[in-house]
Amino acid sequence: MSEWLDWAKRLQALAQAGLTFTKDEFDRERYLELQQIATEMFKRQSNLALDEITELTHIDGYPTPKLDVRGVVFQEDRLLLVKERSEGRWTLPGGFCEVGLSPTENIVKEIEEEAGFDVAPIRLVALFDMHHHPHPPMSQHYYKLFIECELIGGEAQVSYETSDVGFFTRDALPPLSLARNTLEQLHMCFDARWQEDWVTLFD
Repeated sequence: MSEWLDWAKRLQALAQAGLTFTKDEFDRERYLELQQIATEMFKRQSNLALDEITELTHIDGYPTPKLDVRGVVFQEDRLLLVKERSEGRWTLPGGFCEVGLSPTENIVKEIEEEAGFDVAPIRLVALFDMHHHPHPPMSQHYYKLFIECELIGGEAQVSYETSDVGFFTRDALPPLSLARNTLEQLHMCFDARWQEDWVTLFD
């Protein structure tokens, strides 16, 4: 299934790029047909509703990967995680970057909204392409930024997106939302915690 979704995403990206730059009406018709084929492929190979698929495959502008920021916050040797209401599993706080905010501004906002804590970003732990990691198949292409932050205030507080907030040790991690972070990525965060000379990982 993931191979079909990869093909559909690539077709969609080519169609979107063509629709962005073409000046020829005949080419425009061809790109619209490619877009429709990508929509049909998504429909057959995913569990998304048709309106969700249409929203994903009919986008204006040149196609680029989305940016997902994840906050790495420790309290001594315990890592901050939030429980997603949507699936009842745990993740590093974070989400898509919003236009007009820098990555650090985004992660400060996400952590305060999802967990209730005030933080100060201190370093970039990793910048990963989700395709190079064992996340479940996704309809779009994401880059994931893991930003370590110092805890400076606030208190645990849930939100409309989260149903619980907690700090966990390396050997007692809860069930994870694998679309958002993998076990290996959390272990990486623990590895980076006590290394002042940590070198940012990327792929």
